[in-house]
Amino acid sequence: MSVIAGVDVGGTFTDIFVLSDNGRAHIAKVPTTRPDQAGGFLAGLGVHIPDLSDISVVVHGTTAGTNALLERKGAKIGVITTEGLRDVLEMRRRDRPRTWGLRGDFTPVTPRDLRIEVAERTLADGTILTPVDLDAVRAAAKTLLDQGCKAIAVLFAHSYANPDNERAAVAAVRALWPNEHVAASSEILPEIREFERFSTTALNAYLQPEVSGYFERLESALKDGGFAGEFMIVQSNGGVMDVGTARALPVRTALSGPAAGVIAAGYIAANAGFPDVITGDVGGTSFDVALIAGGKSMLAAQTSIDFGMVIRTPMIEIATIGAGGGSIAWVDKGGLLNIGPESAGSDPGPVAYGRGNDRPTVTDANVVLGRIDPNSPIGSLDALDVDAAARAIDTHVGKPLNLSTEMAAEAILRVANSRMAGAVRLVSVERGFDPKRFAFMPFGGGGALHAGAMLREAGIGRALVPRYPGVTSAMGCVIADMRQDFVQTVNALADTVDTDMLTALMQAHHDAGMAMLDKAASPFEAKETTFELDMAYAGQTHSVAVPLPVAIEHGRVVSPTRAAIRDAFDAAYRATYGRVLERGVRRVINLRTAVIGRRPRFDLASLAPTTTGAPVVKARRQVHFVDTWHDTAIHDRLDLPVGSVIDGPAILEQPDTTILIEPWLRGTVDAFGNVIIEEKA
Repeated sequence: MSVIAGVDVGGTFTDIFVLSDNGRAHIAKVPTTRPDQAGGFLAGLGVHIPDLSDISVVVHGTTAGTNALLERKGAKIGVITTEGLRDVLEMRRRDRPRTWGLRGDFTPVTPRDLRIEVAERTLADGTILTPVDLDAVRAAAKTLLDQGCKAIAVLFAHSYANPDNERAAVAAVRALWPNEHVAASSEILPEIREFERFSTTALNAYLQPEVSGYFERLESALKDGGFAGEFMIVQSNGGVMDVGTARALPVRTALSGPAAGVIAAGYIAANAGFPDVITGDVGGTSFDVALIAGGKSMLAAQTSIDFGMVIRTPMIEIATIGAGGGSIAWVDKGGLLNIGPESAGSDPGPVAYGRGNDRPTVTDANVVLGRIDPNSPIGSLDALDVDAAARAIDTHVGKPLNLSTEMAAEAILRVANSRMAGAVRLVSVERGFDPKRFAFMPFGGGGALHAGAMLREAGIGRALVPRYPGVTSAMGCVIADMRQDFVQTVNALADTVDTDMLTALMQAHHDAGMAMLDKAASPFEAKETTFELDMAYAGQTHSVAVPLPVAIEHGRVVSPTRAAIRDAFDAAYRATYGRVLERGVRRVINLRTAVIGRRPRFDLASLAPTTTGAPVVKARRQVHFVDTWHDTAIHDRLDLPVGSVIDGPAILEQPDTTILIEPWLRGTVDAFGNVIIEEKA
């Protein structure tokens, strides 16, 4: 039996999507276990696959790295750096946590006394002015060990231009360091700009002991259960990598789980005929939103996980706010209702879970308003306590604001929806996209409860609810391609760039990426390599991404001409800014390479319902909308035949989510089993 399993571990639930060799899909949703997430991971797999030896591939989307950064729960690390650069991590770009604030605080992940300078100097052109003092390096490493550091980052100036000094220092450190957690900036990010390179490398070291240990425990638990297949991890760019690479480069797993969801959303939407999609992942802790235009998700060269914690590695652009199902509602001293960012998570969870939390959450508001069936909650939970949720809402929101329990619950949802709509506008309107031409794809356990609100609040044209929205990120793990990204600073004028040198770099990246694909056990439908240059006019700070159309013949990269580079830059610059600078001097800054192994896709039609006939109403109950209760039809979503039309008010229930169709909306089941929600004619 050949089975591929996708596992997405979130703050509240662990989601499982299993695809067997006959094309049948199975899903599971179990509570995430804390502090060791391996328990929920294995429990979820065991729902449908008791014998792990039946699994050929496990692909994991994780928030372990993101959570460690947000909660500042990484390892104690030390830094060895060039004389004079001890405070680069702390000085950053001299930015501020609040743009218009007069003051703000920032604490780097390693304190100043654990950042040690040594004598060495490499110039920006690669010339070594001062050889590294290896005795000082060894002494620094020993000092950091004595201080209890579990990992170390070596950060030398201009090591992207010539890594010799840094390589020598790293070799000296690794000879005496007791574990593998030694990060070198020339290995992690051989790219110009010292702060971004230093920050990315330091954060990689900060994460490595924790995240690498987590992956090691998972690997061991899988093997103990009989698993002998391939274990892979989703990257922030939406591709997957082998677990060995993930242990060495945990910084590439930031936003791993949400990225998998965006990949699945793009595939589902494209099959359904919607190339333009705004995704909204509502989990237990956060609302993650991303934009897909023309079938392509937006990639960013870097992101900030939190203020001052900059990671420069390709990743899908995802905006995240604290507005998930477990986000806590509270009234501040000024009498304003707030949602999040604090979350009840999976333990204790919302008040309705009955596990000790007494502060109301977004989920509690949905329960009190009848939108979630308390006797059949998602995630294998016990029946929910509606009365306890109502008391918490009344105590913490209703009485302080002089509102009835129902209106207080409505207020909680209005504030949450308003914050979600703001995030949608951030990735659409503020980037020049009209939300009206996009479809909103809600997923996660709570996304489909807020689909109608996004149409109303953000002006989106329609919503597309996938067949299994609660496990979309886990499905993305199964769909995602294998991918390896490379970057190398070139820093040369386009008119004089050494094309032989550039071709040699491209060839080295291509060969390294193909070697990685060749080692993978997974089959690939195709393998491809894409090249891109960061370019700008001389004197400009910001660059544009320039796709470089380069042929590869019989495994050899065909050298690009300088004219082709200039033409590609002009086209990209004109597309971005509407014109080119005729007298401008063009500059090549970085080469970026992506090597991709296209994994086989499964036919989404296999998920479509096989039932026929008219939609069946399985029950009716009172559900609160706006300011009154409505008699509402309840349907089993997975039993709705293709072509079904459901007028609101209605609720569609399934094991992994609840879909809310408000009174002014209509839902239609398409050929793939998706539900298209639009305004009634």
